[in-house]
Amino acid sequence: MFGTQSQKDLSLETPFSRQSIHTRRAKITVKFQDLYGFTVEGNVDDANILNEVREKVRQQGKAWWALEASKGANWYLQTHVSSALKSSLKFSNLVNAITLKKLIRKGIPPVLRPKVWFSLSGAAKKKSTVPDSYYNDLIIAVEGKVTPATKQIDHDLPRTFPGHPWLDTPEGHASLRRVLVGYSFRDSDVGYCQGLNYVAALLLLVMKTEEDAFWMLAVLLENVLVNDCYSNNLSGCHVEQRVFNDLLKKKCPSIYAHLEALEFDVSLVATEWFLCLFSKSLPSETTLRVWDVLFYEGAKVLFNVALAIFKMKEEELLMTQYVGDVINVIQNTTHHLFDPDDLLTVAFDKVGFMTSTNISKERKKQEPAVMAELDQRLRRLNSSNLDVNSGLT
Repeated sequence: MFGTQSQKDLSLETPFSRQSIHTRRAKITVKFQDLYGFTVEGNVDDANILNEVREKVRQQGKAWWALEASKGANWYLQTHVSSALKSSLKFSNLVNAITLKKLIRKGIPPVLRPKVWFSLSGAAKKKSTVPDSYYNDLIIAVEGKVTPATKQIDHDLPRTFPGHPWLDTPEGHASLRRVLVGYSFRDSDVGYCQGLNYVAALLLLVMKTEEDAFWMLAVLLENVLVNDCYSNNLSGCHVEQRVFNDLLKKKCPSIYAHLEALEFDVSLVATEWFLCLFSKSLPSETTLRVWDVLFYEGAKVLFNVALAIFKMKEEELLMTQYVGDVINVIQNTTHHLFDPDDLLTVAFDKVGFMTSTNISKERKKQEPAVMAELDQRLRRLNSSNLDVNSGLT
């Protein structure tokens, strides 16, 4: 399995570097490898930011280890309970719950991520409901079988993070294929949808084993994310886009009004965010910091983060004149968000409070319009197919 890179110092500062040469430094492009083996291209300042982030990760690790030492290795398992039960909890458990939420928002140390994610997401519980041999039996059972899903998976494997030192190798492709094909047979309604390859690939890098990555993918699709997000017609994803558009109108009215005047459709950038869970858009460590919170607090986090990306660049967005300008601003922002704290501080402190209950209500409100639109689209498609077929006879 691919091992993490050594945390070598990436700082390119010298005693002669001063603010007066900031512009010149910003134009110097450097390449460096992040914690998960991805090659990152940025300027000197980006490299230095990544150094600062790594130091923050080390400091955050100390906080986690101190709690493990004082409260026990699995102290956080006593905190993940439904709100209905909180009234009957011991005061110490409530303190643990508050502590855990703050800690997770500040980031789970990479070395603890596999264990914490697996426990708190519900993946461990899901795995415990089936025989220990479930994954291995499934992989053996589906070996050699060909379906539309397996064909699409085979097509997408070489396109999944090309150039990565482990994922883009025969071994990496085979491992990712087994996870994706296995899940496509576990849930034939989902099968396989483009976007899942990036999600599963990143899960493999974090979890280190195929089986754990498989169960994380299962809990993500079956418990964490909205239903039908990856179905054939992507109805769930369409609902999320409408909900996001509505939230943008409420939370960032100036940006929304400007984008509306430009006839900018938020799905141009947000579809990839919701399908790939930011794995193709944000640097890997920033994506995984988002996932830290996603696996603990649920899919509402995706809206916090999506809104934060727009909010962070409000001034620039309000100056745009064309749809292409908006896309450039957004993509340039996401690709250079090397410090997760910059993004998550806006997402949780400046976007405003949102609950899973409110998000669920918004989804239910948007579902009828989405289903009607998809039904109309299907009818048009069927009608055009009939016209083509009648013309051939």
